[in-house]
Amino acid sequence: MSNEPAAFRQPVSDRPSRDRLDSWKEVASYVRYSERTVRRWEAEGLPVHRHTHKSKAAVYAYKSEIDAWWNRDRVRLEKLELPVANKRKYWRLAGAVSALAVVVAAVLVLSTTRFLRARPAASPPHTIAVLPLHNLSGDATQDYFADGITDALTTDLAQMEDLQVISTTSAMHYSDTKKALPEIARELKADVIVEGSVERSDNNVRITAQLIRAATDKHLWAETYERDLHDIVGLQDEVSSAIAQQIERQLGGPKPSLLPQAGMVDPEAYDTYLRANYFLDSGQIAKSVDYYNQAAKLDPNYAPIYAHMAGAYFFQAFFGTLSPQEGWGKVKETATLAIEKDDRVAEAHGALALAKMHYDWDFAGAEREFKRGIELNPSDADIHHDYAHYLMAMGRTAESVAETKRAVELNPLGGALTSCLCWHSFAARDYDDAVRLATAFLVRQPNNAWEHTILGWTYEQKRMPDEAVAQLQQAVAESNSRPFFLAALGHAYASAGRKRDAEHVLQTLSKRSKDSYVSAFDIGGIYAGLGDKEKAFFWLDKAATERSSFLVYSKWEPRLDPLRADPRFPQLLKRIGLPRQSER
Repeated sequence: MSNEPAAFRQPVSDRPSRDRLDSWKEVASYVRYSERTVRRWEAEGLPVHRHTHKSKAAVYAYKSEIDAWWNRDRVRLEKLELPVANKRKYWRLAGAVSALAVVVAAVLVLSTTRFLRARPAASPPHTIAVLPLHNLSGDATQDYFADGITDALTTDLAQMEDLQVISTTSAMHYSDTKKALPEIARELKADVIVEGSVERSDNNVRITAQLIRAATDKHLWAETYERDLHDIVGLQDEVSSAIAQQIERQLGGPKPSLLPQAGMVDPEAYDTYLRANYFLDSGQIAKSVDYYNQAAKLDPNYAPIYAHMAGAYFFQAFFGTLSPQEGWGKVKETATLAIEKDDRVAEAHGALALAKMHYDWDFAGAEREFKRGIELNPSDADIHHDYAHYLMAMGRTAESVAETKRAVELNPLGGALTSCLCWHSFAARDYDDAVRLATAFLVRQPNNAWEHTILGWTYEQKRMPDEAVAQLQQAVAESNSRPFFLAALGHAYASAGRKRDAEHVLQTLSKRSKDSYVSAFDIGGIYAGLGDKEKAFFWLDKAATERSSFLVYSKWEPRLDPLRADPRFPQLLKRIGLPRQSER
């Protein structure tokens, strides 16, 4: 450091090697704070040195310098952190200590020891969060790799019984945060935090993991693991197993029950797979599919590639980018391939359940797959969320609410989940709650087409046609006029009495259908809004023939209310296989 005191400028050659700390991990272990905290303390003057020839993340420090700094700034620093009783052991104090102080300290230690022995042990952890691992490669373009390892460790730890693991989606909100760990833990409702780093050099990968008791920011354990990229799956297994064992030993958590993943994976295939995951998470669906296919060619035996590809195809099938036959066919094909290669991949069972539900109308089979996915990964918020949709479709409202609540507990900050909560309220016909949820979400993400659509549908049911049209026009603009959103606007026009505008939308969709897929269900919905029952049922019959995705929600869909009294409507439900009465 250029502003180091003279006492800190002792040449490296003159320092004893035992005085030196060679990484953030060693610094964190020495001061008994989390790595995240000591990184933040660099701005407060923590005396760390940077290697000029290595990445910015490569640091070293000297115990003597840190001791002097701590003794000087300890009071100020502790005011910065949340006060917690018995928060940590104090470092050794510089200088001599009087005999009286030694006696007093001994008495205090003895008293404290007796007190601690009398206290009951802390309760075992209930919830754990794996915070984004730091990318130490010095190359920001490698962030996707560190994020992928974070997700893999989260998925592995989620196999532990009686331990709730917060979704990676929520944890990723803290990638660049300056918040203290106790504050992060409170927001995620986590008892234990895992943090660390990933460093990739050519085909070598090093992972450092730390286990921290969240409320006190107490450093419990840290270790570094290193392997060749060919054995990245084995490396992930080793790290997650070590963390699980430490949770049991240090905190009295559940006995580790992690199942090792199958085999090795081609390094280039794994890298391509992680890139595909990045594109999927950022909403670049078509690009993610392209990368998944590339990864599958490089290593056709790695099951997670197919499982995640099935998830990408789900979005294309659900929102009508592909026809039901093509889209759901690809979901089934890739999910089945994943299960054939490794039956333990929870995401594959969740994806297959969605295909059985929306396309096969095999509702019993769909529920079996949902339950199998949850059995394999009880902390998978996405499967709980999708299972809630299944229960909505079946009319099992109370169970759907419970699954939704569970999903939110596991992924409290997940955008895709929280953006869908208003649809759940819409399905339950709690329109005020739907408006509240959608409005709050749009403050955070004002350009979300799906949220504008749900809000528009809700305003329709609240007899607020102008507001409905405005929201759905926004959805069309944000989605580049995709047919699903354009059809929703057409229904709003019809419900508002703007027949000419609704008919113009129908003409536009008819032209589009000559070149790409347009859902018959969406067209039938517009005719229902116009009050033309004959054409509405004509298109709903076509929707049943093509297995339109949203048809399975006909049981509760408010936009179909004008058709429910017609004897053809219960026949439609029977054709789909939906029970007529709600199973509440």
